[in-house]
Amino acid sequence: MNERLLQFIWQFRYFNQSALSTTDGKTLQIIHPGNVNSNSGPDFSEAKIKINNTTWVGNVELHVYASDWLLHKHSADKNYGNIILHVVWINNKEILDNNQQPIAALELQSLVPKITLQRFEHLMQTADSIPCAFALPVLNEICWLSWKERLIAERLTEKSGLIIQWLKQCNNNWEEVFWVSLCRSFGMKVNADVFEDLSKTVSVNLLAKHKNQIHQLEALLLGQAGLLNQNVEDAYAIMLQKEYTFLAKKYGLQYINKQPAFLRMRPSNFPTIRLAQLAMLVYQSSHLFSKIKSAKKVNEIFQWFDITANDFWNYHYTLNDEAAYQPKIVGRSFIQHIIINTILPVLFAYGINKDEDAWKDKSLSFLIELAPEQNSITKQWKAHSISNKNALESQALIHLKNNYCNLKKCLDCAVGVKLLKT
Repeated sequence: MNERLLQFIWQFRYFNQSALSTTDGKTLQIIHPGNVNSNSGPDFSEAKIKINNTTWVGNVELHVYASDWLLHKHSADKNYGNIILHVVWINNKEILDNNQQPIAALELQSLVPKITLQRFEHLMQTADSIPCAFALPVLNEICWLSWKERLIAERLTEKSGLIIQWLKQCNNNWEEVFWVSLCRSFGMKVNADVFEDLSKTVSVNLLAKHKNQIHQLEALLLGQAGLLNQNVEDAYAIMLQKEYTFLAKKYGLQYINKQPAFLRMRPSNFPTIRLAQLAMLVYQSSHLFSKIKSAKKVNEIFQWFDITANDFWNYHYTLNDEAAYQPKIVGRSFIQHIIINTILPVLFAYGINKDEDAWKDKSLSFLIELAPEQNSITKQWKAHSISNKNALESQALIHLKNNYCNLKKCLDCAVGVKLLKT
């Protein structure tokens, strides 16, 4: 038993409530268990109970052992002066209030079904990566859909927090925020932080001044990534070096300290290729976030990102090594990665910032239009008969796995709650 489980049991009244009595033999009726207090102070506030013939309204505190009250030094804390009931698992000590009067106590140990404790123990101790796998699907289809919608809203809200931070750093310029987020997405998992740092050294306004010269855009991005700071032999690479030297001096630029990684990456994902594709995207578009907002269907976004890097890169993966001809297109799967991890979170954050639900709804509707992601996490859920019909569902399932299952937050999960309640 732990306090979090005890709070869960009390909050949802998962105990035998017939003929309740306090530890000193008085009749007890739970009218309302109170509201969870996420701040400091008692665990539940505004609870309503009836002891004998007297109705009480106030706070409820929970402990595994009654003596934990003293261990936590609640007696000296004025926030615990209005405790109407002390709910404990084991009542090993009588607790007195500030007036040296006994605080009414309820012991739950004998009132909770053993199956509830056994299931919770299994969830906490199992080695299965999805703790409730033995009982899935547990929820019916409608409940799963509702839970997935809550999960995706939670996921996008969490991502929006970082985006709103960027907004403050970018002086409330949404095009700049979108640029930072876009760069991070092009860096993928390995180079996300490096590409983010790079984006903050090359502003949208600076890029706009050179958007009609693709080689200057490449020079700015590759140079700021520190990728032009090497010996090169190809004439095009030498030209890029010269362009960057000129532009760096003109604008007082200094390339970032940490260079992007190449190890254990497919050549098509090399940072040189991704930066060249970014340069072409800037070259072929303007006010990109404004265009995103105007999109009616997600397929429009696919068309805007359907680009191919400059001709030099059709024969190269790096600045020095020539390779067989291969157009460096931004593939559909990578565009979907960008839409899911950049475009829709920024659109959702925009809705939060402007307090306009239409933008949040738009991001959710675009997720529903997208095909579901197929990866190791979604395959695990599929193996247990959990549907994955679109990107909204796959993103929700990824969030569920990473933020609930991996952390054993079963008491906060609709599936875990249902399992323990049944």
